[in-house]
Amino acid sequence: MAVETKSIAPFPKTASLQQGATAVDDVTRALPHALGPEKSLLSSMLQDPQEYIGVAIEEKLTQDHFYLPSHSTLFGFLLELFEAGTEVELVSLVQRLLDRGLLDRVGGPASLTDLYTYAPSPGHFRHHLQHVKDKFVLRSIIQNSNEAIAQAYDAPDEVAALLDSVEAKVLAIREGSETNKAPTIKQSVNEVIEQFQALLAGEKGAQGISTGFEELDRKSNGLKPGEMFVVAARPSMGKTSFMMNMVEHICMDQGKSSMVFSCEMSAFQLVQRLVFSRAKFAMSQLSRGYTPSKGDLQRIKRVAVETSAAKLFIDDTPGISINELRAKARRKKRDEDIQFIAIDYLQLMKSRTKQAENSREREIAEISAGIKGLAKELSIPIVILAQLNRGPESRTGKSLGVPRMSDLRESGAIEQDADMVGLLYRTAYYAENDEEREAEAGKAELVLAKNRNGETGSIPLTFIADLMRFETGMPARESEA
Repeated sequence: MAVETKSIAPFPKTASLQQGATAVDDVTRALPHALGPEKSLLSSMLQDPQEYIGVAIEEKLTQDHFYLPSHSTLFGFLLELFEAGTEVELVSLVQRLLDRGLLDRVGGPASLTDLYTYAPSPGHFRHHLQHVKDKFVLRSIIQNSNEAIAQAYDAPDEVAALLDSVEAKVLAIREGSETNKAPTIKQSVNEVIEQFQALLAGEKGAQGISTGFEELDRKSNGLKPGEMFVVAARPSMGKTSFMMNMVEHICMDQGKSSMVFSCEMSAFQLVQRLVFSRAKFAMSQLSRGYTPSKGDLQRIKRVAVETSAAKLFIDDTPGISINELRAKARRKKRDEDIQFIAIDYLQLMKSRTKQAENSREREIAEISAGIKGLAKELSIPIVILAQLNRGPESRTGKSLGVPRMSDLRESGAIEQDADMVGLLYRTAYYAENDEEREAEAGKAELVLAKNRNGETGSIPLTFIADLMRFETGMPARESEA
C-alpha cells in the first residue's frame, strides 16, 4: 500500500511547516507509521467486535492513532456502531458505509474484504496496538517539534511563554492527555449520573477532597478537580495558618500527595508550624521558660515521624513566576501524582510577559488565569491565598473589618476566575479596647462569598493563636454559653 508524503523546505525557514513529512538534509521522509499493525487491529475488530473494540476503548485508542485516513475513518465508524450496540458484519457494514457516503473513504468493498480475510493472530492484538500507539507518539513529537522550531525562528517576544507552551505539549504527549480532552456528551452524562448515584448512596468518594472544616465541606461539597479556591484576607488574619491546616488534613489525614508553593515563608517555617500545630504544642511557651513534659516530647516526635512520611512537597522560591510554577507543578503531577496544590500568595507571584511589565492589574490577571488553567489542566483543586485592600479598615460600626469580595486587591480577574472565594477575618483584631478584645478572642469567620457549585454564607471558626490553628465552630466558651 502506497504512502503519500508531502515535501517541505529544509530548515532554517520562518514559514509554517506542513504536516505529513519532515525534512532532513533535503530528503523528504514519511512520518513514522505502522500500516501492518493498523490493518491487524482493524481485522481483529471486524472479526470479533465485542472483544477487540472493547479492548481498544479500554486502551484509549482514538482515530488520531491511525496514520492512514481510510483506517482512521473505518475505526471511527466501528466505534460508532459499537456504542450503538449495532451488530458488525461485512454485508451490512458495506451497506451502512455506502448509505453514509463513507465507502470510498475506507477503500471500497475490496479493502473491507481484504481486512476481513487478513486473519491476524488474536494473541498479537495488544502488541500491535502498542506499535500503533508508539508511531502516533513519534508523529506527535515531530509535529510539535516542527511547530516549536517554526515559532522559535520567528523570534517571539515572549520566550518564556513559548517555552511553557512547548513543555506543556511534550508533557501532554507523555501523559496521553490529548486523547482525553474532548469527552462525548454521553460520557459526561454518564459521569454525572454515576456521581449522583454515589451521593445518594452516601459514598464519601463522590465528594471532593475534604478540607478538614466540616461546615466548609458541607457548603462546598469538598474541593473538586479543576477548581480554584481563593482564600483572601487582610495581613495578620491567619491566611497561611488556615491554608496549612487544610494541607495538613489533606496530606496527612487523607494521605493525598500535595504541593505547597510559598512565596513568603521558608519551607523550614512552614514545616515548623505544621509539626507543632499538629502536636498541639505552643512554641511561645519556650520563651516563657516552660520545660516540655515527656508527653509533649512524645507527641512532637510522633508528629515529626508522620510529617516525614507524608507526601508533601514545598517549594519556597520567592517571587516565583506563573510559568515556572506551572512547569514545576506539571513535573510533580507526572512524577508524584499530586492531588492538591496550595499557593501562598497570589500578589507575591510574577508574570514576565511584555503586557504585564506595564500593568500590575494585567499581571495579576495573567497569574490568576494561569492558576485556573493549571487546575483544569492537571485536574486537581488549587487553593491560593490573596491579599485584600484596606476596604475593611475603612468601614464603621458593625461593618468594621468585615471583608467584601470587592476588596480583592489589584484585579477583579481573581473574582472572575475563582470557583470559590472565602474571606477570612478575626473580630478581635478590630477590637477597640482590651475588654472587647478579650470577649472576641478566638472568634474567626470565613465568609464564603462566591461558590459556583454550592451555597454561600458565613462559616464560624475558632482561631487558637498559640498553635496558629483554626478549628470548626465557635470558641468552646461561646458554645457552652
